[in-house]
Amino acid sequence: MNLRRPAALALTCAAALLALTGCGSKGAASAPAPTTTALSTPAAVTADEHANHTTLKVAAGATVSVQLHGTYWSAVSSSAGDVLASVGAPTTAPSPSCRPGGGCGTVTTSFTARTAGTAHLTASRTACGEALNCSPDQRSYDVTVEVTG
Repeated sequence: MNLRRPAALALTCAAALLALTGCGSKGAASAPAPTTTALSTPAAVTADEHANHTTLKVAAGATVSVQLHGTYWSAVSSSAGDVLASVGAPTTAPSPSCRPGGGCGTVTTSFTARTAGTAHLTASRTACGEALNCSPDQRSYDVTVEVTG
């Protein structure tokens, strides 16, 4: 019996699977990113516009920060302060190379996951630049945070 044959077959199958899934290949098409991010231990998580309309799962004790790009965003608020409590005041950091009225920079708000439950972190804006109204899909930010005990 030739023992090299099963090993070669296994490697061929593994290579075919990688080619089909695009694992390890930057040029291959990949599946859409999952809409839920899970953390099993308390940690620090930062979300931005890419997390809009997704769900984050964090453990109690975790810090969740939302950093939105553009100073026209309102401060992020929590729908359930007993689940996600605000930590300090929101901070705004304008970009040093931004022209006046450009809205360049970030608005960051942080929260502590206090107890098990669900909360929505929301923000809004109407302007997306100097004298530029936002389209309806750019006006609101909403991330669901599920806190586990």
